[in-house]
Amino acid sequence: MTKVISINERGTLTLPKQLRRRLGIGGEGQVLAEEREEGILLKAGVTFPLEGYSDARIAEFKKNNEDVLKKYFQKKR
Repeated sequence: MTKVISINERGTLTLPKQLRRRLGIGGEGQVLAEEREEGILLKAGVTFPLEGYSDARIAEFKKNNEDVLKKYFQKKR
């Protein structure tokens, strides 16, 4: 499918509804734009939030886990 898509003064473009449906892109979907030698390749995309932890935060998690396990095994006795 080839479509001509207009770009407004802010650089925003709208993908045709038929194309969005075929790619499974919803109202709040995301698209990856990849620069290629031939031009720009657009791909349907998804992002997931990731949370990074410092060594200190990981140590805190481990200590909390150990504390919970100690309490658990004390109750079982």
